[in-house]
Amino acid sequence: MQTKIEAARQRLAEGNFTCVLHIRGEEYTSFERGVKPLLAFLKSKTDFAGAIAADKTVGAGAAHLYCLLGVRAVWANVISEAAEEILIKAGIAVFYGERVPYIINRRGDGMCPIESAVVDATSSQHAYELIVAALEALR
Repeated sequence: MQTKIEAARQRLAEGNFTCVLHIRGEEYTSFERGVKPLLAFLKSKTDFAGAIAADKTVGAGAAHLYCLLGVRAVWANVISEAAEEILIKAGIAVFYGERVPYIINRRGDGMCPIESAVVDATSSQHAYELIVAALEALR
């Protein structure tokens, strides 16, 4: 698995993508920021069970979405403490470059609103609902 993680990580960097998923010889990528690509992957109805993922930034919201996608391993350039815990509890292998207490918002003055929105999530499905509501409120 380490080789597959490394390949996804390299593809993330080389392509300057925000997110890369490898599953059954297929590659899915995105340049979109935040949780948008993961929400799009979920909506696509593609079976991502067992996928290897590489992502620039994984907060708690993204971690819950990776759980719903059914990935088996995630590389993150930056991961929050809560995200790491969520993934480990779900049995997903976690690899990262940097671990931080929480993901900082784009203004740099507080916690990412999606990470904040899922603090009290009781499940990944509940987190999904909280994410959708938070994104709607941010529009």
